[in-house]
Amino acid sequence: MEAFRYFNRDISWLSFNERVLMEAANESVPLMERIRFLSIYSSNLDEFYRVRMPYLQKNAMQDADNNAFLDAEATVNRQLDEFGRILGKSVIPALARLGFHFLYKESISEQIAVFARHYFYTQIAGFLQPVYLNDKTSFFPENNQIYIVVVLELPGDKEKIALVNIPVPQLDRFVKIRQPDGEYIIFLEDLIRCNLSILFPDALDIKAFNIKVTRDAELDLLDEDGEDMAEQVEKQLSKRDFGLATRLLYEPGLSLRHLQYIVNVFDLKKASLVEGGRYHNLKDLSALPVASPAISYPAWPAAQHLQGFVEPETLFEALTRRDLMVHAPYQTYDTILRFFNEAAIDRSVQEIYTTMYRVAYDSKIAHALITAAKNGKKVTVLVELKARFDEANNIRWAKKMKSAGVKIIHSVTALKVHAKLALVKRKHATHSHLGLLATGNLNEGTARFYTDHILLTAHPAMLKEAELLFGFLSKKKKPEKIDALRFEHLLVAQFNLQNRFIELIDREIENAKAGLPAGITIKLNNLEEEVLINKLYEASNAGITVNLIVRSICRLVPGIPGQSENIRIKRIVDRYLEHGRVFIFHNNGQPEVFMGSADWMNRNIYRRIEVCFPIYHEDLKKQLIDILALQWDDTVQAVWIDEKLHNAPVTTLPGGVRSQEAIYQYLTGAVENLKKTF
Repeated sequence: MEAFRYFNRDISWLSFNERVLMEAANESVPLMERIRFLSIYSSNLDEFYRVRMPYLQKNAMQDADNNAFLDAEATVNRQLDEFGRILGKSVIPALARLGFHFLYKESISEQIAVFARHYFYTQIAGFLQPVYLNDKTSFFPENNQIYIVVVLELPGDKEKIALVNIPVPQLDRFVKIRQPDGEYIIFLEDLIRCNLSILFPDALDIKAFNIKVTRDAELDLLDEDGEDMAEQVEKQLSKRDFGLATRLLYEPGLSLRHLQYIVNVFDLKKASLVEGGRYHNLKDLSALPVASPAISYPAWPAAQHLQGFVEPETLFEALTRRDLMVHAPYQTYDTILRFFNEAAIDRSVQEIYTTMYRVAYDSKIAHALITAAKNGKKVTVLVELKARFDEANNIRWAKKMKSAGVKIIHSVTALKVHAKLALVKRKHATHSHLGLLATGNLNEGTARFYTDHILLTAHPAMLKEAELLFGFLSKKKKPEKIDALRFEHLLVAQFNLQNRFIELIDREIENAKAGLPAGITIKLNNLEEEVLINKLYEASNAGITVNLIVRSICRLVPGIPGQSENIRIKRIVDRYLEHGRVFIFHNNGQPEVFMGSADWMNRNIYRRIEVCFPIYHEDLKKQLIDILALQWDDTVQAVWIDEKLHNAPVTTLPGGVRSQEAIYQYLTGAVENLKKTF
């Protein structure tokens, strides 16, 4: 038998970013949303260079896999060409038709130059800190920040090179100027460039080029009992901006001699030298000052979830009668905030436990936990300090909660806690435990544009297992064989998650071999781990239809005879970021449905604490099955991932299904139906 095939992880991720770019190119998408998709693409690419490129470069230097590095670079370059085409040939002309003149690679007129000079003196000059470069330069470019390399021709046939900072975020990246013929939008760096003679009055000639240095985002953490985890992370964060440089992005026209000089001065010899466009950090395009309802998605007000129960009934009282579920952002996140707020003030509540992976910047949930602690309740919060790019904010909140009396625990260095769950213990005769389990972060900020599912339940056995897990996490150690915690309901990575999913797939295979109906439908953000992929290949070879909805990384190759001819994969990109993880197993007509925090990535399976959980309430189970059916039927925003990793269009007829819109309409009706049960 031939070895199974897998897609390359990094090329697969770049395939997702290409799908984002396709949305930016789609002229049926409102113009401001197309600009936001360009911003998302740019932000994703920056993260790729900070997170994945260091590994690819390391492997290439060790001759382990030079092809993967070269393939990634070629893919990125092709996509950047398409990015430039979309922005220059489609988006900017569309803005001009609306009266917005976005000066992109254009010279500044004399009339605007007068304004630019005034703006330079009154708004910009105080933030500029030019640095002359030489062999003794101690200055180091900040990570992912834009600078202008200024080549100065001085009297006496002398030459100097200086570096000028672009003061963002202290100032807005884009400046809008009103003129009689419309509104002009100018990059901040262009306003600076046209006034460089003010900074360098002795120069006979000035040439300017934009550059940006991207550095490795990995933190080098150790298991050290004597050092507080927060202190260790803070120390590493202070070093991250001085980590291994993975990319030097520079503007065309910079001479090879000057480029090599910059590489030597800043010791960038191991970085990829990438000739990009004139403008970098185009993730800032999301802040382009052209926002208008006319060029944005129409509003979809969040449905008010479970407003029909009769006051003064509380959310906690409702939970003692049935499970509830919130589908963000289609339904209001207020229900989740209310869960924590009720816990903070309910006299019967004695203890509160929760995990927090990415804390909202001004977290209402954290405020409620602080209030609960001040109200005399025992509050324990596991704050994951290693959530990439959210470390500093998480540390800030951990310190704030700890000072208010909240018990703060952290994961061990080698094991992130990515599970999303909360537990409330109270004095109650029959329902002492109330809980919340989710597919996404307990974060009211991201809940506005991430699609996630949150289960609220009083299921005694499930919540007893959640309590058992919190007890283990409080010990702050890696699972060992002696920690053989038994989970009958929850699927917990490091304990039973992988084996339980294998058992569920095996049952479908056994049913298929016995001539019984079988089927698997799974929705994930990322699919990488080979043991579970191989099990899906095995299911396909048993004749089982496997439908996968995978947003980003997907290493499973569909449609290969003798391997995966019964597996189909769709990818959906639309106004909301698809984020929920849902698993449906046919089970001979008695479907079992699970949700949870775990993607099928190596990191999720082997290096994290993840929690997936069953949906027992039949109405909620049907709701999830219906939602995934709508997504599978999407013919507007979905594409097929084919056997060549292409984003292949779904053949559509007029009046096709746009799943996010259909789900919004479905859930609005579901809320009205649910109200009638109260």
